[in-house]
Amino acid sequence: MVDAGIVFKYFPELSPEQRSAFEKLYPIYREWNDKINVISRKDIDELYEKHVLHSLAIARFADFRNCHEALDIGTGGGFPGIPLAIMFPDIQFHLVDSIGKKIQVVNSVVESLGLKNVRTDHCRAEQIKGKYDIIMCRAVTRLLEFYGWIHKNTKPDTEVVCLKGGDLVDEIYEFRSKNKQKRVTVHEISEVIDLPFFETKKVLVIK
Repeated sequence: MVDAGIVFKYFPELSPEQRSAFEKLYPIYREWNDKINVISRKDIDELYEKHVLHSLAIARFADFRNCHEALDIGTGGGFPGIPLAIMFPDIQFHLVDSIGKKIQVVNSVVESLGLKNVRTDHCRAEQIKGKYDIIMCRAVTRLLEFYGWIHKNTKPDTEVVCLKGGDLVDEIYEFRSKNKQKRVTVHEISEVIDLPFFETKKVLVIK
């Protein structure tokens, strides 16, 4: 049986209620994945490492202390938004995807867990209105294009947070050449999660 113990190892501060929510994720996603391939079938049994822990890595590098509303663009099956919504129950999360079937899965997960701090939309990033304290994505597109979608939704102190992997030098240079006033900080997830999967995984924070 796949269990959530690996999450609790790296995030021991979780409450009993949060631990229970994380434990429920695998059976919910397993059932949905048999209907809709929302997570790679070869990855479903590694849900907690490759999807939940990967999402929660953001919590170690982004500043959620003064965050009231967070936006997850291209959430797919709910990552990173759902794990972070469990982690931060006092923050409102807005999860968006352009593929209706994926939002259907997210809605089911949110309902099954009884999460009151998550709302969803089936739409494109360009259609989103409102301003957010943190805007995040997980390997959706290149930084420059992503920022073009969401800059209208930023405040002066908004953090834009991207989960990415591999060599990002050219991508960051491309972004900085058009946004010279923005600072991009690259954090290695391997600094906080010492598992082989995270050796090339990074959290980019734009301020």
